[in-house]
Amino acid sequence: MGSLTDQVAIVTGGAQGIGGATSRRLAESGAKVLIADMDAETAEANAERIRNAGGVAEVIETNVSRRDDIEAMVRRAVELWGHLNILVNNAFNTTEPDGSAVDLSEEAWDYAMNVLVKSMFLGAKFAVPEIEKTGKGSIINISSVHGLLMAPKKLVYEAGKSSVIGVTRQMAIDFGPMGIRVNAICPGHIVTERIEEHWKQNPSLLRFFEAQYPVRRVGRPIDIANAINFLCSDEASFITGHALAVDGGLTIQLQEDFGVNQARFFKEHPDTDVSSY
Repeated sequence: MGSLTDQVAIVTGGAQGIGGATSRRLAESGAKVLIADMDAETAEANAERIRNAGGVAEVIETNVSRRDDIEAMVRRAVELWGHLNILVNNAFNTTEPDGSAVDLSEEAWDYAMNVLVKSMFLGAKFAVPEIEKTGKGSIINISSVHGLLMAPKKLVYEAGKSSVIGVTRQMAIDFGPMGIRVNAICPGHIVTERIEEHWKQNPSLLRFFEAQYPVRRVGRPIDIANAINFLCSDEASFITGHALAVDGGLTIQLQEDFGVNQARFFKEHPDTDVSSY
C-alpha cells in the first residue's frame, strides 16, 4: 500500500497489540514512528524490532489521560524529526470495571472518558497545528464495533467509543480545509498478545467467537494496522470523516438470523465453554 516515506507518525498505545502492529506497519511503509505508551519497556522492545527491520522508531513514556504528556509527545516528535504528519489515537487501558449507570463508579467514568475521548481532543489540539505546517496529514481515531452496537453493562466503553465516531466526523469537517483527513477505525474482536493466552486456555470459546464472523475468523492486530496504513496513505486522499468497520462482517448481520446460527453452533458443539466470557 501507499508509501509513507519521510512522514512522521505518533502512535499512542504503540507498544503492543493494535498499536504495536500499527507502529511496525507505518514504519514498514517508510514513516518515522514515535511510540507513545505507558509501558516504556515494551515500547522500546517494539521500537528495537522496527529498527532491526530497517525502520526508524523512538519511544516516549506517555499517559494519555494527562494533558502534559500529550503535549510532550507531540513536541518530542517535532524535536526528533522536524515535523508531524500522522497521529494515531489508539491508547486505552483501564482496570476499572464497567457497568450500567447505576453500578458504574463516577471515578471509573471520568478516567475512561478522559482516555477514550478527551485524549483525542487533546491529541488534535496539539498535533493539528504541527500537521497543518506540512500541508496535509492524517489523524486516525480507534473506535470499536462497540461504537456501532451496544452490549449490556458496558456504559462507559460504549459511550466512549460512540463519542470517538462523533469526534472524528467533527474533526474531519474542522480540519479538512487544512489538508488534514480524520477517520476512525471500528475493530471487531482482535486477538492481541494479552488476549492470546486467554484463548489458549479456552479454545472452545475461541471457536465460538470465530463462528460469529462471516469470514469465520477473529481479527489480528495486522488487520487493523493495514487499514490504518491505507487511510494514512495518498490512496485514501478522498476519504475523511469515515468510521471504517474492520470486523470480518460482524456488524452487517441480521440479528435474528445471527441468533439462530448461534443456537445451531451450540447444538453442533455442546462442549463449548462460555463461562469465562
